[in-house]
Amino acid sequence: MDTRAEHWLEAGDYFDWKPPGGSAPLRIFHAEFGDPEAPLLQLVHGFPTSSIDWYDVVEALSGERRVCVLDFPGFGFSDKPKDATYTLERDCELLDFHLRDVLGAEGGAVVSHDRGDSVALAFAARCDAGATPFRLTNLVLSNGNMFLPLSNLTEFQTLVLDEATAPQALEQITPELLAAGLGQTTFTPVRGPEDPAIRALADTFEVNDGVAVLHDTIQYLVERSENEESWLEALSRSSVPTALVWGLYDTVSPPRVAAHIWNVFLSTKPGENTFWLLPGANHYLQHDQPREFAQVVLAVLGGSISQAPGPLSEEAAAPLLVDASRAELPSAKDVLAGS
Repeated sequence: MDTRAEHWLEAGDYFDWKPPGGSAPLRIFHAEFGDPEAPLLQLVHGFPTSSIDWYDVVEALSGERRVCVLDFPGFGFSDKPKDATYTLERDCELLDFHLRDVLGAEGGAVVSHDRGDSVALAFAARCDAGATPFRLTNLVLSNGNMFLPLSNLTEFQTLVLDEATAPQALEQITPELLAAGLGQTTFTPVRGPEDPAIRALADTFEVNDGVAVLHDTIQYLVERSENEESWLEALSRSSVPTALVWGLYDTVSPPRVAAHIWNVFLSTKPGENTFWLLPGANHYLQHDQPREFAQVVLAVLGGSISQAPGPLSEEAAAPLLVDASRAELPSAKDVLAGS
């Protein structure tokens, strides 16, 4: 196992969780970083990866926060039972259990990525509806296909999603090939198989034969398609401060996804909301620009945001604040009048 994967595994531990509905208990990997008395920050990973996605940012974030991560079933170092039902709703239940029962937290912030955005949106809706006593203080969403009509699913995703084509597609995939493919298409600049982040992905895919459950775990796209409008509409009514942080070079979850979500659902929602671009990052922005990603997250959580659009610093690759929310959009006449 690669040193990075070993280090991540050694930093964490396991807890047992029994999903609702009578399923057998599952062994779930989780880890904590920073001062356990500091404000809580839960990081939520995407597909097909795991909590190791946050490897490059936990040091910067944990200087001010109690940073917590977990691997959902089917991912990373957690159990990956074959022919199981992997759903976003079940992972939302697990996230709630992890926060309240495992961590003993009453409130805190959630930062999510990719598939994790949908889990976070479902959890935010649950919090807003009073279905959990957890108090969500901030929500940060990053590079994920939260609005599928504007996404670009890859050929591999569509093949693995389809029950008819998945078996043949998965027969040709190894953990190393899956990781290498991500390194070629979702990182900027491109990363080869020997890159530490890519080698660590291969190691985590190999644990408990993660490739074998890809057809099951990718079914979240169907669940997302059925719920994405209701989740986003619920968020648009929520007063929880929300930030979108997007890697500019992403072609799978392109910036048009973020722009649509911002313009339609977030730009005039209650609370202080912001939209950011990382100009040197692809889909895995927390790997491509980890320092800049952490800067945005800490600035958002700390409330130290200028309302004027522009770069966060004078550096060439500085995070760019695209927009901040307002109560309502002004009319064209008001703009010309300077009001």
